[in-house]
Amino acid sequence: MGGTALEELKGVVGEITLARLRRAGIRCLEDLVILNPEELVAKGCMPDAHRAEVVIREARRILGERGRLVRLAYSGREYARLKAGRAFFTTGVRAVDELLRGGIHVWDIYEFAGEFGSGETQLCHQLAGTVQLPPARGGLGAGAVYVDTEGTFSPERIEVMGERLGVDDPLEGVTVVRPVNVMELEEAVMDVVPGEVRRGARLVVVDSIIALYRAQFRGREMLVARQQRINYLLDWLRRHARRFEVAVVYTNQVYEKPLPMGVSRKEPAGGNIVAHAATHRFLLRRSGDAWVMECIDSPVIPRGASARFLITGRGVEDCASLRDSSAAHGSEAGRIG
Repeated sequence: MGGTALEELKGVVGEITLARLRRAGIRCLEDLVILNPEELVAKGCMPDAHRAEVVIREARRILGERGRLVRLAYSGREYARLKAGRAFFTTGVRAVDELLRGGIHVWDIYEFAGEFGSGETQLCHQLAGTVQLPPARGGLGAGAVYVDTEGTFSPERIEVMGERLGVDDPLEGVTVVRPVNVMELEEAVMDVVPGEVRRGARLVVVDSIIALYRAQFRGREMLVARQQRINYLLDWLRRHARRFEVAVVYTNQVYEKPLPMGVSRKEPAGGNIVAHAATHRFLLRRSGDAWVMECIDSPVIPRGASARFLITGRGVEDCASLRDSSAAHGSEAGRIG
């Protein structure tokens, strides 16, 4: 994915400022205009917010004249056509694709929440493979960035799933980022992801979104700071989704929410900050021999709508397709938790 050269700003900024922008990881005008003035100052690129605002506005003017600036306003009809024409890719599970109105769409942010063993990580592994499929087979012919905060990324599972899907070298198409603390996670999303997207990634996975924040911001006195930092990270994921036309998927942990009469229910962690970030939110759970994905919030998918699937030795599969395969071969493929 190309960009408009920073040198277009000559006359407004000098060589020293251009060098500072490059050192901060800003490679083109398109990178510059998604920043706010305070961020440019914090990166050491500008002496003050006023000067930074002047530079950002000039970059927007140049991109606007060349038709390379993402528009801010559309007629309702234009926007409907734009959304209808977005790229999307299969999950590799027909029932889940039907629930998601075709699959995983660019621009959108998907949250998959569940307790341990609910299938969120398995699904994310499979998405890192299906996005690599050619468009004729339901993919985008693109790579994935997998931000692994819990050490659960499995190259072996990617290879097994890739073999079933027909992806020649699935690991080659996945960039794995392994942050060990919140600062590294935020740097990965703000600085590493844009470079990988320029090299062809169209899917960003964060597995999980909350783990490092829960570990490092402990106690009620840290709650406000934790929520502010999470909100900033989620804001960057939204910027990438729009700026680069990528899909964003993150997993989330759950907690027990007490209800009247001594009962409780599972709720995604992170409070309202996380709840408002995703375009589509789903709760995953084990149900007998199968798994269930249930919609808990979405602008287009009815609340409570669900899909059933299986997690097997070959990946995430349709219940029906596995029954058909078992009947044909006389034995059922092995399941994993």
